[in-house]
Amino acid sequence: MTIDDFDSDLEELSSAEDFLDYFRIDYDPKVVQVNRLHILQRFHDYLGEVDELPDGPAARWTLHADRLAAAYHDFVVSDARTEKVFRVFHLHEPKTANIPLSDLLGQIPHAAGL
Repeated sequence: MTIDDFDSDLEELSSAEDFLDYFRIDYDPKVVQVNRLHILQRFHDYLGEVDELPDGPAARWTLHADRLAAAYHDFVVSDARTEKVFRVFHLHEPKTANIPLSDLLGQIPHAAGL
């Protein structure tokens, strides 16, 4: 297999199951059914952390297989809400605001003497 063959193979894959089968990762269909997009996004994120892809196709295949296995495992031991892969899960997180007590007291007319 060449790098071009590997890249061509990847272009043919369209579902989480296709990727998991191609990289020979055993999986529970129930986990994949519920988390397919999250698994693929996490896989993409993990690949994005790689500074430089290996030169050889076998090493590149192994790297991809390891990253996909890690992404799948994240959702075996956790869930989409906890993992927060997509931005939508971060939209309604509570935010912390620090307001000095002096600012609050300054807004109350009779608090000036406190």
